[in-house]
This record gives sequence, C-alpha cells and structure tokens, in this order.
Amino acid sequence: MVNYKESVLDRTFAALGDPTRRVLMSKLVGGNLTVSELARPFPVSLQAIMKHLNVLVDAGLVTRKKTGRTVTCTLNAEPMAQAARWLVEHHQRAWSDRFDQLDIYLRRIQQGEHHEQA
Repeated sequence: MVNYKESVLDRTFAALGDPTRRVLMSKLVGGNLTVSELARPFPVSLQAIMKHLNVLVDAGLVTRKKTGRTVTCTLNAEPMAQAARWLVEHHQRAWSDRFDQLDIYLRRIQQGEHHEQA
C-alpha cells in the first residue's frame, strides 16, 4: 500500500471542499489562465479570488507564475491523483467486503428458493 503524507491529503481535501475553488480548478483543466481571467465570471472581488487561489497554491493544486504584471495560474493534478488513489485504496476493500456479503446472502436466498421448489 502506498504511504500518503496526511498533510498533503488534508490540504487537498480542504482545498477541494469549497465550490468556488472547484470551479477555479475546473477552469484550469482547459489550460493556463491569468488571475484576471479566472476572476472574471465571479461576482466577488479580485482579493477574494486571490485568497481562494492561495489555498489552492498552498495545497499544491495550482502554481502561479508572474510575468511583468500578469500572473498566470497552472493546474497541478498530482495531489488530486494522490487523493483519488487514497480513496480507492481505503474504500475499495470496504465495498468489496459488502459485495461479498451480498453475494453470500443472495446465494442463500437462491438455495432456499431452490429447495422450496423441489
């Protein structure tokens, strides 16, 4: 099993827990955007968007590059991939066990119905 740094997972899940930050992330999937381009559709101040971007940068989900007066943001999907792997590894076993229990239960029901029909 892969060892994950809890702080990385904590920051990733905390950052993705906010709907505004998820929208910002989804916009960056299409490619790099400036802070102004990211902020444009939101009915909040540029400072509010910068605070959201700071959380995403702190979580490692976004990188920023300043060229002159323009700040460009880039998506870094690796922390999300780590979070997805963690979810699969930690919850796959539980779901697998539940499906195994359901399979056993259904086989018992089928055997009971089979004996009643005979």
